[in-house]
Amino acid sequence: MKYLHTMVRVTDLDASLAFYAALGLNELRRYDNEGGRFTLVFLAAPGDEQAQVELTYNWDPETLAGGRNFGHLAYAVDDIYGLCQKLMDAGITINRPPRDGRMAFVRSPDGISVELLQAGDALPPAAPWSDMPNVGEW
Repeated sequence: MKYLHTMVRVTDLDASLAFYAALGLNELRRYDNEGGRFTLVFLAAPGDEQAQVELTYNWDPETLAGGRNFGHLAYAVDDIYGLCQKLMDAGITINRPPRDGRMAFVRSPDGISVELLQAGDALPPAAPWSDMPNVGEW
């Protein structure tokens, strides 16, 4: 048995691609299905192309619910403070800041929760992260 990917439905493909690109994921391949009226985009972190996220975009408008009950995606990152700053600079809300130098949560445009974990040991607590409150749900 081999893990292939996690599928996430999205309502705005461009906004979702911008979000996942800000996280550092790269587009591996894309498939447009005219008959089924959908697009699939497969993403992965550089150097870890085996662990993929599949964005499924249905061309006809739809309302998605239940992003939180999906659970979350999780990624180990080299510098949690640097990535969180990059995400904030891109206009992305840090729902659970990395106050402990170890863990943060953000949400995609469709409400998918993404956990960011510092690779290796936690970084020493640092401002402004150590004093930032949680925002919304994560």
